[in-house]
Amino acid sequence: MPDTDTLNTRRAARGEKSGRRIESLLAIAKEVFAEKGFERTTTAEIAQRLGVSEATVFTYFGSKRELCLEVIRRWYDQISGELERELPPLNGLRAKLAFVVRKHLVNLMGEGAGLCALVLSEGRTADAAFGSVIADLKRRYTAPLMHALGAAREAGELREGVPLRLLRDMVYGAMEHVLWDYVVSGKKPDIEQTAAQLTDMLWSAFMPADASLDALSQFRAEVGDALRRLDAPATFRKPTSNPESA
Repeated sequence: MPDTDTLNTRRAARGEKSGRRIESLLAIAKEVFAEKGFERTTTAEIAQRLGVSEATVFTYFGSKRELCLEVIRRWYDQISGELERELPPLNGLRAKLAFVVRKHLVNLMGEGAGLCALVLSEGRTADAAFGSVIADLKRRYTAPLMHALGAAREAGELREGVPLRLLRDMVYGAMEHVLWDYVVSGKKPDIEQTAAQLTDMLWSAFMPADASLDALSQFRAEVGDALRRLDAPATFRKPTSNPESA
């Protein structure tokens, strides 16, 4: 009979093989779900692309819905972890807002319209259990922004009187319209330009009232100075004569 060390080695090898198989399965499933959406995707096609039997798929996942959920969960874990690491070191709410907006557009559109549509549509599923899991994933994903908004309000950098959750919904709601337009039209907008425009729009709504008034006063002063310069008569110097031409 094999000794204990040999048995442990075999179990570890089987575990590593299963781990690699699961990773390959999730990678293929992500591709197919992105191409066809949840309803038109079949586990048979996923298995065929991977070169295994459909029974193998069900060895690791109990259903197509469970497989789809794991694809989305893995994706959310990745992008949530990035926000949790990269957002807190930034200084000031505006910088953090700009980062969140750009990062979200890159995350959703960078993977292609298919995955973008999958994530947006599955977030609205009527399946209560599935929807609850997606809601938990979204809460983690938006938590860094919520923390930044809360800290900014305590520091007096954020408009008073509006619940933080509504400010959060303004951010992601505005971007969702951009993303759905991309899904429907297939035309990817300029991410950098769109992110900058959304950030400017949101920031003007998020600033405290006194800061907004200060910004408006400064803008009016700058416009007034520019108009005065335009209205001022142009002055010309009389050209000096060239002594050599006299």
